[in-house]
Amino acid sequence: YRTLTYRRGVKESKGFRERELIALLDAAHQQLGGPILLVWDKLSTHRSARIRRMIAARTWLRVYYLPGYAPELNPVEKVWSVMKRNLANLTATTATTLNTAVKNRLKRMQHRTGLIDNYLTATGLRPP
Repeated sequence: YRTLTYRRGVKESKGFRERELIALLDAAHQQLGGPILLVWDKLSTHRSARIRRMIAARTWLRVYYLPGYAPELNPVEKVWSVMKRNLANLTATTATTLNTAVKNRLKRMQHRTGLIDNYLTATGLRPP
């Protein structure tokens, strides 16, 4: 996982763009050392011509797209739901404090055996 802090007033995007998405996927591939199956929603950035070219150049990467709007099929929605609940009473006075809290909670989720598998199972989708 990676976080991105948006600082208003600075000329930068508010979210991950093609370059950051591909860098994240390349880092995940290097860390995991094997093929990656990516399930993505249909955010325009996920379907851009540049992303399609970058995906085609990575033989270890297979991408499957969710239907247009289907939060019940997206396991990431479960991750963010739990995250929001865990952060509900946090008083973060700076973006750095919030970023640290998010990273801490994601790391805890990452190390809970079966948690992510349960999020995938809850969608009812079967692997291709």
